[in-house]
Amino acid sequence: MLKNSNNDKSKGIDIVDRLFTEKPIEKRLVITPLLLKEKQIKQGSIDLRLGTEFIITKKTRFSNLDLDDVKELEINIKNYQKMLTIQFNDKLVLHPGQFILGSTLEYLRLPDDLIGYIIGRSSWGRLGLIIATAILIHPLFAGVITLELTNLGEVPIVLRPGRRIAQISFHKSIIQTEEDFSAGKYYGSTHPSFSEIHKDPDIDIFKQFREKKNIK
Repeated sequence: MLKNSNNDKSKGIDIVDRLFTEKPIEKRLVITPLLLKEKQIKQGSIDLRLGTEFIITKKTRFSNLDLDDVKELEINIKNYQKMLTIQFNDKLVLHPGQFILGSTLEYLRLPDDLIGYIIGRSSWGRLGLIIATAILIHPLFAGVITLELTNLGEVPIVLRPGRRIAQISFHKSIIQTEEDFSAGKYYGSTHPSFSEIHKDPDIDIFKQFREKKNIK
């Protein structure tokens, strides 16, 4: 059950009710596909599966990614990484120390009064697989969730699309929002997203400050 901030049990929110409600779309929780809902839906969370698309690191000749070099940063990111699609009957081997981006098989849309939190499943973590991501999912977000996958173990880990790899839990938002997230950098994504840090407005602000102070 999802509980609101005042812990009033009479106002708890049931995940199944939110998924299959006949309420207006802004009040619905959308997660699709749910292949085995009786396995994926837990009390207070939903297991999410690994998708078929990945962003992997390529060997490059440039020495670093400099955030101040906005003109070259987007190009360098694409030269640093590439998109890879594998089939459901195929596999991807994640070697010790290797970092890749994946995404959830499920496409999500949160209602205007729920906040989501993504965490890795502990069964994978005990094997050395760390799943970091944009932990906080804002109300009204829509899209697949990009997963940052790193093997901190000593042996390669085999990843297969469709495996339950992460979970999302929910909290009731105290303030319902009407903010338009459709212009967000990752809104509506249907595959793992390359970093768009070069679009951060504060990069240029601090770059100008350093140039004014002649700081390198």
